[in-house]
Amino acid sequence: MAKQSILTEWHQRRGAVFGEYEGWRLPDHFGDSGAEYRAVRNTAGLFDLSHRAMLQFTGADRVSFLQGMLSNDVRVLKMFDGQQATILTQQGKVIADLRVLCAMNSLYLDFWEPLKEKILAHLNRYLVADEVEINDPNNEWKMLSLQGPNARNMLGEVFANAELPTQANQHAMVQFNNAPICVVCADHSGAGGFDLIIQNGQLQAIGERLGQLGGAWVGTRAQNILRIEAGKPRYGVDFNEDNLLLEVGLDNSYSYTKGCYLGQEVVERIRSRGHVNRKLCGLLLDGKLPADAGNAIVAGDNEVGKITSSVVSLALNRPIALGYIHKDFCAPGTTLCLRREGSSITATVAALPFIAPSPASS
Repeated sequence: MAKQSILTEWHQRRGAVFGEYEGWRLPDHFGDSGAEYRAVRNTAGLFDLSHRAMLQFTGADRVSFLQGMLSNDVRVLKMFDGQQATILTQQGKVIADLRVLCAMNSLYLDFWEPLKEKILAHLNRYLVADEVEINDPNNEWKMLSLQGPNARNMLGEVFANAELPTQANQHAMVQFNNAPICVVCADHSGAGGFDLIIQNGQLQAIGERLGQLGGAWVGTRAQNILRIEAGKPRYGVDFNEDNLLLEVGLDNSYSYTKGCYLGQEVVERIRSRGHVNRKLCGLLLDGKLPADAGNAIVAGDNEVGKITSSVVSLALNRPIALGYIHKDFCAPGTTLCLRREGSSITATVAALPFIAPSPASS
């Protein structure tokens, strides 16, 4: 059975139409996905990110342990800093992508909830003599996100006199109804925004307050259009444990100078070679319909890639896609074909993101 957000009944009262999304029953839309999309582009929209999860790491060896397990340099983080990172296999393939948040005497990992058991099993395999304790706070805290150019101003009204973070993954602790909320600078849409890590009992109240200020609830349909336009790959959709880290384009998720970590030898070997054999790219598609995941990308008679995600872009008014393409054909402007149900359509390689980030997201 699909998991549910604790806001499910509240969403139902607001006209949500639900779909199953990554093992979760979440709002697909609230009646008009186009209006929800435009809210994020023009003002601000609220995402229910109940399908995110966290793990808390405490103990004297928490930094050194995670330094050896993650692809980014955990040692550089100061309190209220954060970074993107990945967990890799020894073969340099991606077990999980995640965010690291540095708090007082703790480090937190934030990731797609269905990966939690796999992450725990992997980390516990290497946790032998280290003084590290792993705690699960997910029964007490959940996440919302406010995305769009007005997000900062809205939060400024809710959290009066609070100093909000300005750089990606930085975070700050604020108060709402005398309860703590962690505000993380995070852009899921290309329009800028913030994630709010909230005690369960305050989720509805903060949602109501942001709605009063003009924040529109946004379902997964509009969220997906926004994230593909922004060129943001999603684990389980655009990459998984079959993919090498450097194929995916998660450029902010690894450090070449941090020293040893699990999978580092493969990453360094690929870097010294200068390229991977395929890379996740953007594609502009002819016609009116999006592609299907798994559709072949061809050059002449040769298959050179496959589609992973595709939507009709509301900003470009045409279908766009993400997909893996052989290194010889991944230059922007390269004309290829998409093979679909016995027919083919023209597909042109495009630089990512498809839509330039708004100033609010930089």
